[in-house]
Amino acid sequence: MAWFVTSTGKPPAVPLRPAALLRRVLLTPVLPPPRPRRLLRLYAGLYLYGLGSALLIAADLGAMPWDVLHQGLARWTGLSVGTCSIMVGALLMLVWIPLRQRPGLGTLSNVVVVGLSVDASLWWLPEAGHLAVRAGYLVAGVLVTAVATACYIGARLGPGPRDGLMTGLAARGLSVRRARTGIEIAVVLTGVLLGGTLGVGTVVFALAIGPLAQVLLPLFDVGPPPAARP
Repeated sequence: MAWFVTSTGKPPAVPLRPAALLRRVLLTPVLPPPRPRRLLRLYAGLYLYGLGSALLIAADLGAMPWDVLHQGLARWTGLSVGTCSIMVGALLMLVWIPLRQRPGLGTLSNVVVVGLSVDASLWWLPEAGHLAVRAGYLVAGVLVTAVATACYIGARLGPGPRDGLMTGLAARGLSVRRARTGIEIAVVLTGVLLGGTLGVGTVVFALAIGPLAQVLLPLFDVGPPPAARP
């Protein structure tokens, strides 16, 4: 969740129009305490998320659902996977406006840092030629991504752009489960049609990431700001 205040120190009394909301989000973010821990966990989590994505891509056994789309876009545009990730994240931020979702520092950072981390990690990761190495990359990618998810969500500085799309649709009447399932099916199918890699890694990631993140989140959650505690 992101935290924002007006000049009087109180939330706005009336709903803001999309343009005004976007200006307020970009110009008046307030970082809740404890600041160093939140920032450390946020950026460590975002970097590790990109590394986990790169491990799954390098394994060539099936990428995570959104990266299937990013791979497909990369093959059609000639851009890097990380660049396509940044472009998709930025477009999703525009979709947030009619959905009235409020981004935070973590949301804006997610768009850029994860994409940069994917490209950097793919550059230095050794090529996984043997099947055993590829399987190791797959397992490591899922585990690293689970830790990363717990880190950046535990920082409580705003959801990722893809998470916000899910919660925005859920706020319009869809259940979270249906919103997430529908989005990811559409993303994977589009990515496969564009040439992205769908495989056992995609299935393993989809089945394992939720339970692993649920176990790890309490270990990395810095808790709500003092003012939000009962």
